[in-house]
Amino acid sequence: MLTPVETTLGSLLAHQAATNLLFDNGAILGISGLLRGLMSAPSRNNFFFFTGMALSWVPLKLLAPQVLPVYPDWGGGLKSILWTATMGALVGWGTKCSNGCTSGHMLCGLSRLSSRSLVAVGTFFPTALITRHVFSALNPSLVTSTASVCPIDAPCYAPVYPDTSTTATLVGLTTTAIVLNRYLPPLAARKHSTEAGRATAWLTAGTTFGLGLLLSGMASPAKVSAFFDVLSPSSLLPSIDLSAWDPSLALILLFGVVPNAIAIFSCGGLDKTKPRFVERFGIPTKTFKDIDWRFIAGAAAFGIAWGASGVCPGPASLRAVARPAWGLVWMTGFYLGGLLGW
Repeated sequence: MLTPVETTLGSLLAHQAATNLLFDNGAILGISGLLRGLMSAPSRNNFFFFTGMALSWVPLKLLAPQVLPVYPDWGGGLKSILWTATMGALVGWGTKCSNGCTSGHMLCGLSRLSSRSLVAVGTFFPTALITRHVFSALNPSLVTSTASVCPIDAPCYAPVYPDTSTTATLVGLTTTAIVLNRYLPPLAARKHSTEAGRATAWLTAGTTFGLGLLLSGMASPAKVSAFFDVLSPSSLLPSIDLSAWDPSLALILLFGVVPNAIAIFSCGGLDKTKPRFVERFGIPTKTFKDIDWRFIAGAAAFGIAWGASGVCPGPASLRAVARPAWGLVWMTGFYLGGLLGW
């Protein structure tokens, strides 16, 4: 179901996390790179960020557990293990070759008007949609069920709204997270040191981003999968059927990507300013001319896994906290797949 309140608030949180991390620490909020770094070259930066993401479960679990994602049953049998590891490996290989996923390329890259990110998104998004359609038509058991987010007695695009109490809780939680994300890092820097400010910025960005994924629906494999359900699964031949489509995640473009772009270009662009805690921005230097077949193949591989499973690195990191056995298998696949990338 369309969740305009929750997804809008979650998108604003994702925007705040990405923008503040950029202007505080000069860093791109690219989860696949951060996760790969945590596995292969752990640092204070990625440790604090993923600690923050893990902590994001706590306030929603305590205050609004009804909005948390419902994960599909995972039996842990050989078939499930192989499928999960394969999905992780495709994401690991794909994001290594294409230098990013939905967070780095879509949330952060499109807002900087990066041509490479535009090509990546233009590759992995339609690939995910086509993969979802083909798998649903040929073998629905392979793809994530959307039963938990789409009722059988109404179209999935119909909006639903939280009650007044839940809305007030979510607005208050969002406001609190944004305030802490903005003001805790400079406070830590003033009271202690610049290094403390940097560490706090990584921690609060992780918590804020995790809350954004959980609240927006990006952390829910079923909700992501329903976003791809624009074609009828009754035949391989494509025909539009929006009855099972949940358009919620389109709001991430409006309330996540667009505000990021406004923040960047309202100051004249990143070449006209500098981050608060470091000397310069760590912006990728590769251009459109550097795109090769590996980049395209990687984006397509990521799209296949995203469309088949509804999972990308950020949501996988959150799911691993709630479902450690699943997380161990997926993360192993992600790591090994990344080793094969160029």
